[in-house]
Amino acid sequence: MMESVLPPELVAMARRVVDENRALNRRITVAESCTGGLVAAAITEIAGASDVFQSGFVTYSNDAKVRTLNVSHDVLDTFGAVSIATAWNMAQGALEASDADVAVAITGVAGPGGGTVKKPVGTVVFARAERGGDPANVVADRRDFGDIGRGGVRLQAALCALELLLPTSPAGA
Repeated sequence: MMESVLPPELVAMARRVVDENRALNRRITVAESCTGGLVAAAITEIAGASDVFQSGFVTYSNDAKVRTLNVSHDVLDTFGAVSIATAWNMAQGALEASDADVAVAITGVAGPGGGTVKKPVGTVVFARAERGGDPANVVADRRDFGDIGRGGVRLQAALCALELLLPTSPAGA
């Protein structure tokens, strides 16, 4: 019997996210681009995830980000899809489209192509928004994982996103 198709470290982190959010009765949602649903898949590997997991949005194209998460065309045109402004808009949009208490968004360049000098392959941007939180208090981060292969970038991005969903994450302290 197969336990999981996902890497053990990803499942272990997802288990922490489910357990710690359940303890606080906190509901979560994710808005994913370059991870393509990997974060949602990791969370739903955990039995009882429905206690905390509200929804997952995979908005791979810019059009999907606009249509599904209400990301502004101006933000995409000005800053690009891989930017703190876009990730923040994605997180806010996921909160608005769900009943969750906290949303994490992920957007980046997994490779092997698509990188630029300013945003090379391995660049991933994250944002977290909390219901009732001050919109001026942007919790966002850009990580440069380097060209560690498409799978490597996606795995590292998913691990970072899960960490941001922990109530005890440094950004939430």
